[in-house]
Amino acid sequence: MAPNDFDLRMQSPRPETPEPSSKQGRRNAQFNDAQLLDADGAISDKLERCLRHIFAKYCTPRPPRPQKHDSTTLLTPPDDAILDATGLDAWAEDTNGAPFSEETKEELREFLDVTEEGELTFKGFAQIYQLQTENDEEETWKDLSNHGFDRTLTLVSTRREEEAESSHMSLFMP
Repeated sequence: MAPNDFDLRMQSPRPETPEPSSKQGRRNAQFNDAQLLDADGAISDKLERCLRHIFAKYCTPRPPRPQKHDSTTLLTPPDDAILDATGLDAWAEDTNGAPFSEETKEELREFLDVTEEGELTFKGFAQIYQLQTENDEEETWKDLSNHGFDRTLTLVSTRREEEAESSHMSLFMP
């Protein structure tokens, strides 16, 4: 960042707010936040790793347990993993506080990558976040935070995960 860029940004009444010409998901290069989208507008590699972890918490079949599991170990879903109705509802509830309506589920099946049975694939899951991040980056940050990620896209231990570990509960659904 050129010295003058810093001075101009600091004179702004809201220096953290992007200029109108900025694109969602790529506006934070001068700050410590990780980029959600790359220069071409695709999901960044770091965001994809986060999304794989989130997807793996709810997918069928379940990922194998990591050798060293703690609340900051990233999960990886199996290649053939899907979100069935139960997993989709659990993810929506943990992310937004409530399962999706039937109308929303129908829209997901119609517009996103799903199996012949209408179950969401990882590609479809990533499509949700691609569209959301392009339109409302802060909503994506909120979702990531709800699943334990900070603004550098690092998984940090959350209260829910710490409570699960302290009571010896598994973060994996049965």
